[in-house]
Amino acid sequence: MQTATETFKNRAAAATIRRSKRKEAVMGYSFILPAVLLLAVFLLLPFVLAVMFGFTKFNLLRPDRIEFIGLANYINLFTDPLFYKSLYNTLYFSVIVVPVQSAVALGLALLINNRLKLRNVFRIAYFSPVITSMTVIAILWIYLYNPNEGLVNSVLNVLGIPNQPFLRSAGQAMNSIIFMSVWQAAGYQMMIFLAGLQGIPKDLYEASSIDGAGKLQQLRYITIPSLYNVIVFVLTITTIQAVKLFTQPYIMTNGGPENSTRTLALLIYQQGFQFRNAGYASAISVVFFLIVVFISVMMRRLLKDK
Repeated sequence: MQTATETFKNRAAAATIRRSKRKEAVMGYSFILPAVLLLAVFLLLPFVLAVMFGFTKFNLLRPDRIEFIGLANYINLFTDPLFYKSLYNTLYFSVIVVPVQSAVALGLALLINNRLKLRNVFRIAYFSPVITSMTVIAILWIYLYNPNEGLVNSVLNVLGIPNQPFLRSAGQAMNSIIFMSVWQAAGYQMMIFLAGLQGIPKDLYEASSIDGAGKLQQLRYITIPSLYNVIVFVLTITTIQAVKLFTQPYIMTNGGPENSTRTLALLIYQQGFQFRNAGYASAISVVFFLIVVFISVMMRRLLKDK
C-alpha cells in the first residue's frame, strides 16, 4: 500500500501534468486564434450577411430602406438567362483552363528539371508573368490582340492567316482570355511541379534505365505516380482560381461581346456595385458558393477514388 507521502507526491505530479496540459492548450489556442478571427471576419461573417441580404431588396445607396422580399431574388435568379450564361462561361473557362494549364506547367517543369545550361533563365522567364499584376497583363494583351495593329495578328499574317477579331468576337473572346490566362499562370504551377520533381529519388530512374525503360515509360510509371499528391494540389488550387475568374473579362471585355465572357464573379460585381442591387448580388453569391463547394467535393471524391 502507498504511504501518505507517496500519495501526496502522486497527486502533486498529476496536478503538475494537468497544469502543463492546460498551458499547452492555452498556447495552442493562442496560436490559432488570429487565424480563426480572420476567417470569421473575412469569410464566415460575409457569408452570413450574404445569406441574410439574399432575402431582401437592398440598394447600396439606400441602406436605410432594406425590404424583406423572401425568395424573390432566388426566383429571379433561376429565371434569369444572364445567370445561366455567366454560369456556362465560368464552367467553360474552368473545364478548359484547369487541365491545359496543369499540363503546360508539368511540361515546363519537366523541361527545366533537366540539366540545361540556361535553365535558371528559363525559370525566371516562365515565372515572371506570375509576379506581374494581372491588370497590367490584361492591358498588355488588349494591345497584343488588337485586330488591326496587334502583335498576334502580325504573326498570323506572316503565316498567311488573315487578321482575327479576338476580343471583339463573341466566338473568340473567351478562348482568347483562356490562352492569356494559361500563359500568365502556368509558371506558378510549374514551380510547384518542379519542387515535386526534385523530391523524386534519382535511384528510381537509374534502376528503370538499367531495366530498359525509356523516357515515356519513366514518365508514366515513375514521375506521374510520384507526383500524385502534387497533381491533386495543383488541380485543386487551379480550379479555385478558375471559378473566381474576374479581372481578365472585367478589364479586357467587360463581359462582352454579347455576354460571351461574363462570369459569375463579374455578374456579382456588376449587380452589387454597378447597379447597386446588393440583395440580388448576395443571392447570386450564395448560389455561387454552393456551386463551388459542390465542385470541390466532387473533385475530392474523384481524386480520392483514383
